[in-house]
Amino acid sequence: MSEKIYNTMKSVGVGNLVMGILFIVAGIAGGVLMIISGGKLLKKKSEILF
Repeated sequence: MSEKIYNTMKSVGVGNLVMGILFIVAGIAGGVLMIISGGKLLKKKSEILF
């Protein structure tokens, strides 16, 4: 019985680890895209009229 609980907890832990890694990668990718788009805006700052 306790081995079944151990296996369940192990699979949940692995799932949480994978989800955490995916969220970190998505956050880094989003940050890079924001920096790139901000750089493009700064580059064309003189052309933008409000």
